[in-house]
Amino acid sequence: MLFFSRPGLRAKILVAGASMPIRRLLQITAAAMAVLAATTAGALDRDVFEQLKDMPEGSAMDAPLALPEGLVETELAVFRLETVATGLDPHAFSIAPLPDGRILLTEKKRGLSIIHPDGSRTGPIEGAPSVSDSGIVRDGLDYGVGWHLDVAPHPDYAENGWIYLHHTDLCGDCRKKKWMLFFSKSMNRLVRGRIEEDRWIDQEIIWDVDEKYYTPYPDLGAGGRVAFDTEGHVYVSVGTKGGDYEGIQDLATPYGKIHRVRDDGAIPSDNPFLGREGVMPSLWSYGHRVPQGLEFESGSGRLWGSEMGPEGGDEINWLRAGRNYGWPLVSHGVNYDGSPVDYGKKLGIEFNPEDIEQPVVDMTPAPAVSSFIIYEGEAFPAWRGHFLVASLRARTLYRIVIEGERHVHSEILVGGMARIRDLETGPGGLVYLLLEHESGSRIVRLAPDGADD
Repeated sequence: MLFFSRPGLRAKILVAGASMPIRRLLQITAAAMAVLAATTAGALDRDVFEQLKDMPEGSAMDAPLALPEGLVETELAVFRLETVATGLDPHAFSIAPLPDGRILLTEKKRGLSIIHPDGSRTGPIEGAPSVSDSGIVRDGLDYGVGWHLDVAPHPDYAENGWIYLHHTDLCGDCRKKKWMLFFSKSMNRLVRGRIEEDRWIDQEIIWDVDEKYYTPYPDLGAGGRVAFDTEGHVYVSVGTKGGDYEGIQDLATPYGKIHRVRDDGAIPSDNPFLGREGVMPSLWSYGHRVPQGLEFESGSGRLWGSEMGPEGGDEINWLRAGRNYGWPLVSHGVNYDGSPVDYGKKLGIEFNPEDIEQPVVDMTPAPAVSSFIIYEGEAFPAWRGHFLVASLRARTLYRIVIEGERHVHSEILVGGMARIRDLETGPGGLVYLLLEHESGSRIVRLAPDGADD
């Protein structure tokens, strides 16, 4: 049985003199609308799975925002939730705590700003890449292009001041005029710059692609995360910007891929596809749908990613060089009409199932997984090395234990709170959450029992 379905839509939207059924539009952008599927595939612990069946229908953007009061007792830690900032745009995307207590914030259509320790904020940082406020909102979800996505300070930020910003760049003509709705063309791009007196300066392009790869597909499925390793590389996640399945298995396109460059934008000499004719030299792995989270585990030297499936099929993957993660050839989920995921037939792609990497954690039925961290802080020592995983529709924060390549345990830390778009570790090891809500997003933090305010 399916726990959620979308009603049929017959209306049409005019697009540059043509028309497109909303049904087709939503199929194109379904990469960001994770809903539940029927199979459990032995994924999460049974108590965690039982909680998923009570998720609200739709996006949960307008579900009651319910922060627990007092102390929260979990298996390995006791903590309280503290509010850091309120009144943010409903469609915020990323936070990045800085060593001095400030927090970098991106809001998709408002841009980059800074939250001060007292909860006050700057206006949008002047000179940062432009954003677009065009688009439509349906069921609380925003369909548009030209957004600010992930923001992350360089690992040596204290010395070099570099801040990396993943955004969707509008095509040349689109910067000059506002097209109808959101059907301008855009594509993921990574830049870096510095902030001085609330101005973005010294911008450099670190990763981008030719404008022939720019598309009108909404940024909802763009991926948009950034991660650094310990060897001077930066990784960029790109989702279904070419369509729900188009180009993802094609190594000549940037869609559905993890890309790897040096932190100055140079192509590493040991990238897995370097020198192969007709293949983008920045490719690290491929076959990804909507890679919502991206983290490097310094102890093991492994790159990890969280990824949304269609109906079911949310995953946590160990992202190995040159490997194929299966979309749109296979999935533990199903299509929105209940049919199996097997686009290989339509695309004319033959493959050996043994060549497809399987998820380390299969989160079917899907909570609409978003971002995650691998915790290494001081505030919660019992959580070190564990994955703290956020979700959107389930509005839940999970603790997941992975040993080697095996998922051994899951726990709900906080459930039924709000859509958790992002989370990061801040000074002192406190865990910061970015909560999305129709009434305004907010930032909260997990502080251990006994910690000073």
